[in-house]
Amino acid sequence: MIENRKILKKLMRSPKMIIVPGAGTPLDLKLIEQNGFDAGYMSGYGSACVRYGVPDIGLIGYKELEETVRTMRQVTNIPLIVDCDTAYGDISNVKRTVEGMESLGVAGIQIEDQIWPKKCGHMGGKFVEERKVAERKIKAAVLSRKDEDLLIIARTDARGPLGLDEAILRGKMFMDCGADMIFIDGPQSIDELKLICDSDIGPQMANMSETGLTPILSSKELEDIGFKLTIWPSTTSRIVVKQVSIFLEHLKKTGDSRPWLDRMASLEETNNKLGINIFNDFEKKITNKKS
Repeated sequence: MIENRKILKKLMRSPKMIIVPGAGTPLDLKLIEQNGFDAGYMSGYGSACVRYGVPDIGLIGYKELEETVRTMRQVTNIPLIVDCDTAYGDISNVKRTVEGMESLGVAGIQIEDQIWPKKCGHMGGKFVEERKVAERKIKAAVLSRKDEDLLIIARTDARGPLGLDEAILRGKMFMDCGADMIFIDGPQSIDELKLICDSDIGPQMANMSETGLTPILSSKELEDIGFKLTIWPSTTSRIVVKQVSIFLEHLKKTGDSRPWLDRMASLEETNNKLGINIFNDFEKKITNKKS
């Protein structure tokens, strides 16, 4: 687990863009790992959506986060960045969250400055904490980590309620507190994306949340602007919502799944992606069975 942190920190020092898909379930993260990505992102939106079946409006707390991360870490080895929302309170809650995530072997954490109950960053009606509250929480996160290689990403949602200048100011403040990366969520134009990187306040993370507030660009375009890491936090979850809904509509009308056979994984393929060979090989060792 410590090695994963070193891998992520090494990626941070490399010149290339880090491409990080979002995962809401352990299966999502398995597929991300199997497709050769350098890291995965445990998405708060994705977890709320596909693991718990609720909107991302502050209904998921620390215990649900801990449960989701634990199950993800049990079945994957890929470096994992975790969306820790607001850390679920003030500085003592931050300490608990950081220490808990560190003990589960995550490579990075993200903490934001929204007022609880927080909302998805691309929804309206968001409010942010006062600067002094946001500042002390990032300081608490930095002081709480035991491993200096744990990546701390400080997110601000100030762009919506207070404007881009305030968001950039908070980004500078968070870097002064010891954060490793800044995430200014919700920029609303390519010019704003450029202004964020031109502010030169430290490594920047971009969020490609399709149909949200921010223009969707390729990783190469974002790299050219100056971003270091890009997440696609809820893309896989929303593909599930769309495609499963289409299939269920079809099944309700026709009662026949055969037209979908070429759009689904076979039972064998699914079991292989879930790692059934690990369990089969283990059983053979115990029972001395031959394949």
